[in-house]
Amino acid sequence: MEKRDENGLNKASRTLLLLGILFVAVNLRPALSSIGPLIDMIRQDIGLSDTLLGLLTSLPLIAFGVVSTITPLFTKRFGIGNTLLGALILLTTGIIVRSLGSVFELYLGTILLGIAIAFGNVLIPALIKRNFPHKAGLVTSLYSGIMSLGAAFAAGLSIPLAKELNLGWRGSLAVWAVLAVMAVIIWIPNIKRIKRTPPRRSFKEAMKKLSGSLLVWKLALYMGLQSLTFYVILAWLPAILIDRGFEASYSGWMLSLSQATGIIGAIFIPIWAGSRKDQRLVITFLVGVEVIALIGLMIPGVGMIELWTGLIGIAIGGTFGLALLLIVLRSKDAETAAELSGFVQSIGYFIAAAGPFIVGVIYDLTKEWNYALILLIVLAFFKLLMGVAAGKNRRI
Repeated sequence: MEKRDENGLNKASRTLLLLGILFVAVNLRPALSSIGPLIDMIRQDIGLSDTLLGLLTSLPLIAFGVVSTITPLFTKRFGIGNTLLGALILLTTGIIVRSLGSVFELYLGTILLGIAIAFGNVLIPALIKRNFPHKAGLVTSLYSGIMSLGAAFAAGLSIPLAKELNLGWRGSLAVWAVLAVMAVIIWIPNIKRIKRTPPRRSFKEAMKKLSGSLLVWKLALYMGLQSLTFYVILAWLPAILIDRGFEASYSGWMLSLSQATGIIGAIFIPIWAGSRKDQRLVITFLVGVEVIALIGLMIPGVGMIELWTGLIGIAIGGTFGLALLLIVLRSKDAETAAELSGFVQSIGYFIAAAGPFIVGVIYDLTKEWNYALILLIVLAFFKLLMGVAAGKNRRI
């Protein structure tokens, strides 16, 4: 007789469900990372100011913060499988609307896809808890790794799609709707593989309990600080290197390097952390690597920019994967994982949204990037304090 797991799934069904999760995961970043390289083309075409163009990056983060908290409302009503299907359809719609052309559609589509991605961000950890609790480290590494890979590919292909294939910025953005449609097709058969269970508590009760837990807040701050560092590096690393005297093209390649090494961290760190009952050593290691790399960037005479940039990428990618894994490991069941994921990511992305803006203000006031790097080092030690508390082997 064929062996089935606690959810009634055989090996083939679990494999197909994992494939569906990975197809959802690969769609959670291209719509975001594809926009940055095209900013100049969009500016020249429709004449938006830098402030309005900046909104194209910050609007999805604001959507993450708002929608993440209320995601459990949808899962309690429709189930995780149906909610994710709705999110994928909304993502496809948002990508298409954004590429239609006018300013209104550009921003409306951005808001729609930000809402859709927020659902995916929250629900994948809950699915991992429900269907792969004994392989959480491995599955989280696959999930976070393929998210990073999708982001890197989209960022790298945006300009070639727009210029070499003559698609323009609209066509370059629209291409990623094809990937989203593929995810919808692959996901639909998986809905029946996700067993629905009646909710054990109301949304209001869940939020009250989570907000009253010190551990939850420390986990949320850990998630927020790692996201803040990621988005600061994403927004300002090229500008920092250009200010150090490097060429713009080299500075852009260094940002690509940080994204590439981030994939390494996102894949291997969750596997290492998942093999341990206590994650405090892993958290300390990542903060140490991050601080060393930031200090290296602060001292231009030291050189080895490629090394410091690569190390920052590994630290940020690994911390992202670890933050997702901690949500899974600290939850006692899938319902708690969905609630915890929503709460933690909501707080986290609101914190992250402030990072690039604050660093920009610091540079405007001081005309010196080292003050911003010192801020990141101080926040890294605060992240260590929050992480050490969240890394202990206990459940919420």
